[in-house]
Amino acid sequence: MAKATILIVEDDVSLRRVLEFSLEESGYRVLTAADGSAGLETFRRENPPLVITDIAMPGLSGYEVLKAIKQERPEALVIVITAFGSVEKAVEAMKLGAHDYLTKPFGRDELRLVVAKALAYRGLQEENLQLRERLSERIDFSSMVGISEKMQQVFDLVRRVANSEATVLLLGESGTGKELVARAIHHGSERGGGAFVPVNCAAIPRELLESELFGHVRGAFTGAVRDRAGKFAQADGGTLFLDEVGELPTELQPKLLRALQEREIEPVGGSTQKVDVRVVAATNRKLEEAVAAGQFREDLYYRLAVIPVYLPALRERLEDIPVLVRHFIKKHGGEKVRVSDALLRRLAEHHWPGNVRELENCVERMLILRRGDNLDVADFRPIGTAAAAPAQRRILELPDEGYSLEDLEKDAVLEALRRCGGNQTRAAAFLRIPRHTLIYRMEKYGIRK
Repeated sequence: MAKATILIVEDDVSLRRVLEFSLEESGYRVLTAADGSAGLETFRRENPPLVITDIAMPGLSGYEVLKAIKQERPEALVIVITAFGSVEKAVEAMKLGAHDYLTKPFGRDELRLVVAKALAYRGLQEENLQLRERLSERIDFSSMVGISEKMQQVFDLVRRVANSEATVLLLGESGTGKELVARAIHHGSERGGGAFVPVNCAAIPRELLESELFGHVRGAFTGAVRDRAGKFAQADGGTLFLDEVGELPTELQPKLLRALQEREIEPVGGSTQKVDVRVVAATNRKLEEAVAAGQFREDLYYRLAVIPVYLPALRERLEDIPVLVRHFIKKHGGEKVRVSDALLRRLAEHHWPGNVRELENCVERMLILRRGDNLDVADFRPIGTAAAAPAQRRILELPDEGYSLEDLEKDAVLEALRRCGGNQTRAAAFLRIPRHTLIYRMEKYGIRK
């Protein structure tokens, strides 16, 4: 840790030089800044693990520097300097996330001790993170991002069921990440070293699905020129993921039930053979309704749903949108891109029928089409909006010189209220947005009731 970089933000020239000399003498690389603005600029450029800042400074105070640092990099450590007798200021700084504090006047030994303790803590943080990463390698949640309580419940359930042999049924709308969960279950089990074989039951023609799942022998039908192993055989010793299992034809459901119960399959035109396969299935259908309608076997449903796991739609976990957006920005190479609070609020207002998959596509599109490193509301274009309006229903004629998106939105709100006689509930329904979103727009643009 003796080579760690430390940033000192201190307006007092004498104290700044003493701090710099003392820490350089101890072997640290030291950066300095004479005020809060310069300190934040250096912090963003150099990314030091430790910052020492005075609280009382002209311009940006140490509190503001601390808040900005913890907001941008929560893992960074900050030590604040306070005047003698200003313990309440130090307490306030600790509440804002400061790691420790120094009270003026302090000696070199005290400075070095506080810094050494902070960097030792930093080292423990990194070691703990590495240990947690190693422990979580068996169950990889890196592709599934969520801080919401509902997603934490999903993660907890996956951890508990992964190492069992029970059949898991993943429920939820399209785009909620069912295959990612299935892969996490596979890699977190003792079968993780085996094959993970996905099958989309809705994407394969009915007449080919039996052969695709169970295989066939040479001569079983026209075109069967050689033996072919099905997906069950390919997944032997591993996990078979049956996506859209609710679309499985009724005539194939008994064969799937037998494969689950007896762990044996019968290739088309061949004889039965044993397989060692764990099945994870997924559907966006309500299988109880399909059972009641006679479209899905009840015994198969209960055999699949030994452990049902429900994946919430994105609109049910809006608090995950900011972390998902940052995750997708990093994934698609936009590490330097910043997102405005207004854009995050707009994303939270969107219905997201395509769920997380739709959000990722929107983020990727915004990154590709952006004009700078700051994304704002004007960059957001919901996927499918252009296709949803046929040419003959075009209602906009924008001037060649361009038109403000905010003015366009304000005009739409005013027109909806006019058509609905000022009734907010009807106007919100007309605009296809929640009533609270309409009220927010009215307040934003100063539109009176």
